[in-house]
Amino acid sequence: MHPVTGSRASAPAMGRPAPRRSADRGRTPPRMPAARPPIRSRADAETVALLHRTARVLIEEVPRLTDRIVTLMKEREPVYRSPSLDPHEVWREVHDSLSHNVRSLVRPKETRESARSCAWRIGTDRAAQGFPLDALLHAYRIGCTVVWERLLETASKEDPLGAQALVHVAADVWNFVDEHCTLVATAYQEVERQLSWHRENRYRIIVAALLDGTARVTDFPEAEEVLGLPERGRYAVVALEDTDAPARAPHPVTGVCAGLRAVWHTAEGIAHAIVLLGDSDGDGDGGDGVGVERLVRGLELPPGARAGVSPAVTGLAAVNTARRLADTALRTRPVAGEAALLEERYPEALVVSSPDLGTALADRMLGPVLALEPADRELLLTTLAAWLEADGSARRAGELLFCHRNTVLNRLRRYEQLTGRSLDRPREVMELSLALSAHRLLTS
Repeated sequence: MHPVTGSRASAPAMGRPAPRRSADRGRTPPRMPAARPPIRSRADAETVALLHRTARVLIEEVPRLTDRIVTLMKEREPVYRSPSLDPHEVWREVHDSLSHNVRSLVRPKETRESARSCAWRIGTDRAAQGFPLDALLHAYRIGCTVVWERLLETASKEDPLGAQALVHVAADVWNFVDEHCTLVATAYQEVERQLSWHRENRYRIIVAALLDGTARVTDFPEAEEVLGLPERGRYAVVALEDTDAPARAPHPVTGVCAGLRAVWHTAEGIAHAIVLLGDSDGDGDGGDGVGVERLVRGLELPPGARAGVSPAVTGLAAVNTARRLADTALRTRPVAGEAALLEERYPEALVVSSPDLGTALADRMLGPVLALEPADRELLLTTLAAWLEADGSARRAGELLFCHRNTVLNRLRRYEQLTGRSLDRPREVMELSLALSAHRLLTS
């Protein structure tokens, strides 16, 4: 008794089936659940006979009732007033549903499954097309109200006193409506769940393919459609390691970076974000894009998390390169709660990219120092690091270490005596800097 409705079209493009997207391909239609046992009617045989006689009259009036229901649907549900909606398609579906349901009043046992199948099909179709569920269920109830009012009117003409007895079958009629509305909603939700899973799965597949370099050029248009990432855009990749919650992603844009498009993917405890930077580096006057330095400043990391950020790259084809560079930046071991920008850590990146060579260099430049007693070893290593941080100034290094510059110079001479190296030679200073980074990154 629910003239169901709805065109075969989605809300924005009603009147024709919505184009099938990749997320819909291969979707298995959900199976209609078995009918629940019918509720025993409390109406007597005479009242049921009156209902059957009245319903037979309505079978002949289905076209006129369809006109009435479609008119009310358009008045009460804005979605049915869309100019792109095919009125003939709407009318046909209301007519078919109404025919099934009115006949169910006359021969419920013989027609119950066909009426249920009609409701199930409409629910699945509308979900696949994005038709609003609330509008669909409202249309069902509009149709039921029209049919019920027409039943009462017809019965009153035949038997004014007997028509009052139809109130005893009202519960049966509305139980029927409830069953079919539940069917429509269940079918809709099942398809919606499947479509959501397929969309999310396709989203994950595309992001993973961009990050691991398996995406093909022919995949880029779909990536742009699904992810909102233009093929020739400027991108950076953020690699996030969160020991407390590996799957948790930070809010990558705040302040000057607000509004950036970022898509996340998590695998093996590392979350990666592909961040759309814009058309230019944005660090100068008039720039429309955002530079990676500003991206780093706008990152909000969870407590205890650390991140690595790649340089900017151009095009989706370069995202895999950016991902590898972001991973390298992360391996340079930024402190907890901070992000490492690769462009500011190239020496450390070189070390972690070739750990065997880094270890060999540390042994060559620091071997005798590392063989000292722990206290002496740490004193010399700390002094060397402070001297390098102070750009080779013993005075400034002393200020960092809270000691006299001569104390710093004495420790530097001791290093030279132990290793046979000269800190007056720029090459050996460069090698020492890399060796200290290797020791810190590869042994801690």
